Amino acid sequence: MTDGKMPLRAKVASSVSRTAAALSRAAGRGDGSVIGGWIGLKIDPDLLAHLAAGRSIALISGTNGKTTTTRLAAAAVGVLGPVATNGFGANMPTGHTSALAKAGQTPYAVLEVDEHYLAQVLIATEPRVVALLNLSRDQLDRAKEVAMMAQMWRTALAKHPGVHVVANADDPMVVWASAGSPAVTWFSAGQRWHDDSWVCPECGSPIERQADQWWCTGCSLRRPVPQWVVEDDGVVDPRGAWHKVSLQLPGRVNLGNAATALAVAAQFGVRPTDAVSRLSTVASVAGRYAQVVREGRNIRLLLAKNPASWLEAFDMADVAPTLLSINARDPDGLDTSWLFDVDFSPLRGRQVLITGDRAYDLAVRLEVNEVPFQHVRTFGEAVKLVPPGRLEVIANYTAFQDIRAELDRVL
Repeated sequence: MTDGKMPLRAKVASSVSRTAAALSRAAGRGDGSVIGGWIGLKIDPDLLAHLAAGRSIALISGTNGKTTTTRLAAAAVGVLGPVATNGFGANMPTGHTSALAKAGQTPYAVLEVDEHYLAQVLIATEPRVVALLNLSRDQLDRAKEVAMMAQMWRTALAKHPGVHVVANADDPMVVWASAGSPAVTWFSAGQRWHDDSWVCPECGSPIERQADQWWCTGCSLRRPVPQWVVEDDGVVDPRGAWHKVSLQLPGRVNLGNAATALAVAAQFGVRPTDAVSRLSTVASVAGRYAQVVREGRNIRLLLAKNPASWLEAFDMADVAPTLLSINARDPDGLDTSWLFDVDFSPLRGRQVLITGDRAYDLAVRLEVNEVPFQHVRTFGEAVKLVPPGRLEVIANYTAFQDIRAELDRVL
């Protein structure tokens, strides 16, 4: 909806939202994406709906990969024109409101959505497309159990039959959540983490797997045939054409994210041949995958927040000295017992250093996994203890931000 067609209250709320966000950025208090949206919604609780009206919108949700896939999808849809997006990961309604207010009158929007808020954001934005990436355990002290989240998605989607769903055929929970939707495009991004989908959400029977196939042993739920498939270093589209994908982002998981982005963009009419070159422009996502040089060390930052994402981080990381940092502050989740769901054995044979508020919890886990390590109190100490060359840094939310802030101060 253009500013001229919005109610006066919404116009004022949008203007105040942009101003508050700009002041927050100027004061060095972050990018303003939360405070701007919060204030705007306080003035007009329907502001998100007003800002979304008249735009073609895609929502991207899942436990892992939301921020990266959103950036890739926004780049792909950008073939058509300006795209509003919450590219820094503020994925609740406050962040969506701020992103749309800041962007102004764009015809398109691609928004990352926290999986808990998908139902609410579906109502407010009436999107054209919803992409569902995966579901796995996350932040045990406050996140919902995986099957419960799948049920919430299924219920929400049933109320929006006009929305086209782009869903991961490799995740049984996502398939079950999506199966009742009239229009579904399936993509295959792979699913290395299986520990949250051994039991069928429909009937409770065991799920069997063979190669890339899976099926329930007690009912008809099984892996659908995907229309978009990762193959070698490219993606096969629904017509069977293979497109080479050259990314600056590491790991096979990001090829899966690229396939999702292409499938989303296709629902806006973007041809994959036009979109693939756009994907290569994404180099860093809210600091994730960023590479900086300090004291002769090439430092790469990887974010990992739960067992599934730690598994993918190990796949992305080079066999090089590795710093692991764990906090348990509110954004991280206060319960660190999930560390015992992570197999740290891929780190054997490399120099491993640990730090963070809960480094000792991590130390116990590594000891059990027979991974030698050295505890350091600061990031700077870790840099001095590794030889020149690559240093991989894997950290959860606030630990990641702490290290980014230290690098920013130095650089």
